[in-house]
Amino acid sequence: MSDDARTPRRPTGAEAVALARFLAATRAEGPGERTAVWVQGCAIRCPGCFNPHLWSFRGGELVAPADLARRVLDAGTEGLTLLGGEPFDQAAPLAAVAAGVAAAGRSVMTFTGYTRAQLDRAVDAGRDDVAALLAATDLLVAGPFLADRVDNRRPWVGSTNQEFVLLGDRFPGLLDELSQSPDRVEVTVDAAGRIAVNGWAEVDALDELLAAVTRPRPRRAGAEPGRP
Repeated sequence: MSDDARTPRRPTGAEAVALARFLAATRAEGPGERTAVWVQGCAIRCPGCFNPHLWSFRGGELVAPADLARRVLDAGTEGLTLLGGEPFDQAAPLAAVAAGVAAAGRSVMTFTGYTRAQLDRAVDAGRDDVAALLAATDLLVAGPFLADRVDNRRPWVGSTNQEFVLLGDRFPGLLDELSQSPDRVEVTVDAAGRIAVNGWAEVDALDELLAAVTRPRPRRAGAEPGRP
């Protein structure tokens, strides 16, 4: 199938979302403080993708849409950001999640590797699931990641071909303010010492940051092992 003819993966009949990662609150994945959801599975598989471990449709935690929407609302943030993997390859269950979040007055931002034209063709071909997810989305970021067109000017996106599409009136003026919004990268270390990274940073800068995070802390002279 040519890239121009590609459309989102057809529904499999599963009503659950294949959830790869849930981040209750972040300021690196869209405007304001948001809850971010990464889904498992992507049929596009862009070369140079930051999340190739999310390409496979095997794995992930299966979560009912109503339960996932409740988790998002319980986080108390300004809205939901859907990432992946590829959200439109799970359009039906994610449309239910997004609709529940939107009904509570929160915003929905959806990232996709499909172009807006590919999504429109799917809708024209009768894909009600794709139409439903678009209808529940306020801000769409559309287009594949192209490793030879890295975007260093706009926040949240990886390459210059990716398009911001306002599908509602939730973010007036956002497109005019993009160049003034900085990229952010967040590094979280949990109690077990596991490191999680989200947001966007150039590879060299990220390597330097992670090296600093994982570098052993110097011990004070005379400090006993296991004590601060």
